[in-house]
Amino acid sequence: MKLWAKIAIGLVAGTSTGLILGENVSFLKPVGDVFLNAIKMLIVPLVFSSLVVGVTSLKDPRKLGRVGFKAFVAYLFTTVFAISIGLAFGHVLKPGAGMHLSPSETLAAPTQQSVVDTFVNIIPSNPLQALASGQILQIIMFALLFGISLVLIGEKAKPVSDFFEAIAEAMYKLTDMVMSLAPYGVFALMAWVGGSYGLAILLPLGKVIISVYLACVLHVLVVYSLMLFVGGRLNPVRFFYGIKEALALSFSTSSSAATLPVSIREVQENLGVSKGVASFVLPLGATINMDGTAIYQGVTALFVAQAFGVDLSFAQMVTIVLTATLASIGTAGIPGAGLIMLSLILSSVGLPMEGLALVAGIDRILDMVRTSVNVTGDCMVATLVAKSEGELDLDVYATKSVS
Repeated sequence: MKLWAKIAIGLVAGTSTGLILGENVSFLKPVGDVFLNAIKMLIVPLVFSSLVVGVTSLKDPRKLGRVGFKAFVAYLFTTVFAISIGLAFGHVLKPGAGMHLSPSETLAAPTQQSVVDTFVNIIPSNPLQALASGQILQIIMFALLFGISLVLIGEKAKPVSDFFEAIAEAMYKLTDMVMSLAPYGVFALMAWVGGSYGLAILLPLGKVIISVYLACVLHVLVVYSLMLFVGGRLNPVRFFYGIKEALALSFSTSSSAATLPVSIREVQENLGVSKGVASFVLPLGATINMDGTAIYQGVTALFVAQAFGVDLSFAQMVTIVLTATLASIGTAGIPGAGLIMLSLILSSVGLPMEGLALVAGIDRILDMVRTSVNVTGDCMVATLVAKSEGELDLDVYATKSVS
């Protein structure tokens, strides 16, 4: 049985158990706490090693060139838009409002700081202290700078790069092991939540699904269409029709990696993107582009904040945007990337980790649409980059994509 199906069963079974047994089910809570602690255990080493590997995988800095730079900027630009749209939908629709949940442990009051301080504090004065104290944004920035340094020194950095690649692979395997416990952790946590709060927890989950889907559709139809029309002078309708097979496959499989061969074929055959641009920009996007996941992070982070009655400041919103954008560079290939990234977001702004259990049960439903958005974004950026480089066959774009 697929992991997502086991988690969904854990959600339903746990909630039902909690509703039947009421507060008597609290003895299961420690099982859920073990799962949450295991997730917390992953965060620092996983994020640092995967980001270093993500940057060093580019290897030759000349390989980036104009094409890589354009693609990289476009991916980060759309991710900022995506997380902002997610936050906006979470703020307007308020899926977690009125839940009045209480965390299992008292949350420390978040440090209030201005937006300027948030940007200034991105650079850690002591990287080791940032790693030890779990300062996510500082860890991300140090990992990116460290990875860039390894790329720039070339062959001498190979032993260090190989070391971090081995660390990253070990963390991926450990993540697999921890995620295999997810059905049991979700069962225990949802039993506790269901026993403590009753049926009031179910309706907000439906609102989360609606919020994420609406935000994803808006991002694709507005942001991507405008970028194609304004930035590339291209017909968005022909673009979407040209990648219809990749969209269907990504939605059904929830896997960007499985869709990649189809995406490469369709942007070349149906949209007229050159083989050189397609074979470089699309795999790069599969590594660093997570627009759909960023939307999911925005909605679910606000959902968790509202559910536990936490008011997020504007500076904390900026922290969420920065964390999701920068973390997307290295976490796209991580198994269970959606939940892992959500744990980063919750940690970065001091939200209770119990929020993971609320979202985990519906993660598969959300994963389908966010993967489709990720793949659409990859194809859109590849098309725009090809157009800017004069490597887009406009005749193919105008005819094949509607044939």
